[in-house]
Amino acid sequence: MPRRARVTLPGIAHHVIQRGNNRQACFYMDDDYETFLEWLEKYSAQTGCQIHAYVLMTNHVHLLVTPKAQQSLALMMKHLGQRYVQYVNRTYQRSGSLWEGRFRSCLVQSNRYVFSCYRYIELNPVRAAMVEHPAEYRWSSYRVNAQGEACDLLSPHPTYLALAATRAKRAAVYRSLFNDVLPPDLVEELRAATTGNYAVGSARFKRDVEAALGRRAVPGRSGRPSNR
Repeated sequence: MPRRARVTLPGIAHHVIQRGNNRQACFYMDDDYETFLEWLEKYSAQTGCQIHAYVLMTNHVHLLVTPKAQQSLALMMKHLGQRYVQYVNRTYQRSGSLWEGRFRSCLVQSNRYVFSCYRYIELNPVRAAMVEHPAEYRWSSYRVNAQGEACDLLSPHPTYLALAATRAKRAAVYRSLFNDVLPPDLVEELRAATTGNYAVGSARFKRDVEAALGRRAVPGRSGRPSNR
């Protein structure tokens, strides 16, 4: 059975998840995280992808990325994945697959949905009980987006830039977003859409995506179609 074509549109933010094979570890030492981020910066620039947020967990990766062209995201993930697998196999004397099939992704509408995705990504270590606050986790974009640390990898999303006129004020407003808990239904919506390769946003946004792609961008109804 042929694979369902990926739902992707240039200029729209995408939430991306890449998991380790069988959910096994894909990062072992600090050098591994640093190497992955170095190549993420290289290949995102080469393929025309803007990275807005990220977190590198022990056995998977989350990204918030806006591709400039239709194939930008796929090319970035292909080159990045292949290069990192070669590095891991060489470094740890292993062979075989590192990643669990294709990466998963969903389209994310601007405004509150983009910020929900920012927070969903950067709160991953907190949900996993690895840290009590996202600033304590080294391998995420929180310190850049919320505390103003310098980072050549990240490009602020237009919605983030609209928070305030200066970098310091934007960081302060962004930090305040973490005072509120992400609604569980929104977390589940992001997870389901990313797993299923759909769009996250308002009903109008989803209709616009479907019109632009000429295909479905939301889950279909289960069961047999009605004759009525």
